[in-house]
Amino acid sequence: MKEKKTFEDDPRYRVADREALIGVGLVILNFLMWFGSAYGLGSKPVSEYNYIFGLPDWFFYSCVVTTVVIILLVILAVKYFYREVPLDEEDES
Repeated sequence: MKEKKTFEDDPRYRVADREALIGVGLVILNFLMWFGSAYGLGSKPVSEYNYIFGLPDWFFYSCVVTTVVIILLVILAVKYFYREVPLDEEDES
């Protein structure tokens, strides 16, 4: 009778765990960059705002720059850290 592999035996789960942690790390980095620039630069009076391309600097850095940086980091993560893993069950016969 054929035994099924457990989660610990299957190397695909280690790959999936590592890739999930990379994804969670990118989400946390995205939030920290957004929060830091939005509330760090946006907490001063409106009369003291600086403008970039007609947008307040806090909005430009938190929404435009953060989005571009995170998109580039996701592309780099997928290209260099994520691996293609076969999802079908392996036959040992």
